Amino acid sequence: MTKQTVSPGENPLDYALLKRLCQAFGPSGSEEEVSSLIREAVSPYCDRLETDSMGNLLALRHGNGKKIMVAAHMDEIGLMVTHIDEKGFLRFTAVGAVRIFDLPYRRVRLKNGRGGTIGLEKLEKISDIALSKLYIDIGVSSRAQAEENVRVGDMLVFVGDYEELGSRVMSKALDDRIGCFVAIEALKRTKSEQELAFAFTVQEELGARGARVAAFALSPDLGLAVDATSTGDTPEAPRMDVRLGAGVGIKVLDHSLVTPPRIKRWMAATAENRGIDYQWEVLEKGGTDSGAIHLTKGGIPAGTVSIPMRRVHSPSEMVDRHDVEAAVALLSALLEENDGI
Repeated sequence: MTKQTVSPGENPLDYALLKRLCQAFGPSGSEEEVSSLIREAVSPYCDRLETDSMGNLLALRHGNGKKIMVAAHMDEIGLMVTHIDEKGFLRFTAVGAVRIFDLPYRRVRLKNGRGGTIGLEKLEKISDIALSKLYIDIGVSSRAQAEENVRVGDMLVFVGDYEELGSRVMSKALDDRIGCFVAIEALKRTKSEQELAFAFTVQEELGARGARVAAFALSPDLGLAVDATSTGDTPEAPRMDVRLGAGVGIKVLDHSLVTPPRIKRWMAATAENRGIDYQWEVLEKGGTDSGAIHLTKGGIPAGTVSIPMRRVHSPSEMVDRHDVEAAVALLSALLEENDGI
């Protein structure tokens, strides 16, 4: 296929695409709907599209010099049905890092569109809360009625509408559909002549499984993950020097990666040369696809472009457009200015 590019000044970011991505059904291991949307969006801007055996979508652009891998994960956290009782209530387990205390009375949705809500058994004290005390009510009165809509092993995602609140966007699954969106928009805009491999990965929430497979197959010279990070700008939040609206995050450290100094310096210098607002990001818990990439084969230099986000892993995740646009600008520039890396 013949690749195209777009001019950043004449083409604002396509937030309608972000809405479709966020509202798509795509828990870990069931990312097909998201992959289909991305495939349609990127096909004019790459030379080849592939889906590997894990389900990663690879958008490849031919070029010269080093091969650069950009990874953004398609999956979101969710739930899986483990049992259906005689009254039609569903028992479940978590898929990804789901916080149990956040679950009671949340609305959820099956892939077929059937909705439900999470109920809570009577507790002696709130500290007794556990997955075994929770159930999903899909509005039926028997196991037979439930099985017309759901089976053991089916997945559910949380319900969280997409809303634009001034310069901010709130939705479920912004982690990491916002990373996918930034990667798509950077692919559309970059003038890089390098060999590029954009990997829209699966099962990141279960341990960066898709990225590990993709990085091994692609064997890039450099890896860049694009993912969400937490903020420290809400009342009594854990201390963290990242806030909404202050620019793109450049990762220093998380649970999976200590960014090499030369990668940090390159990313920061590129941002400064282009006049892009950025923040240093130190995330004490969690990780990204870059953690898997940098441990592949004999080791691959890797960094992370981070989008500040409030309430990560909730149905009400929030980002600021300024940070999103800074992330697109930085990623586009990094793909073009990497001769010394």
